[in-house]
Amino acid sequence: MRIVVDWNRCQGIGMCESIMPDVFEVDQDGQLTLHTDTVMEGKEAEAAEAVAACPSEALSLED
Repeated sequence: MRIVVDWNRCQGIGMCESIMPDVFEVDQDGQLTLHTDTVMEGKEAEAAEAVAACPSEALSLED
């Protein structure tokens, strides 16, 4: 499973970072850094929560 970011939709709000700070990081300018797009085994539910929390719907998961 991997995380996909629609960079045109991302607003840098940081809800994803609050759920998975090891994967997502939003800097002071509101720019998202995705540290990895691969969801580690056992972290699927956490990744789904981070994707669902994105208010701009910029995140998705794909197999």
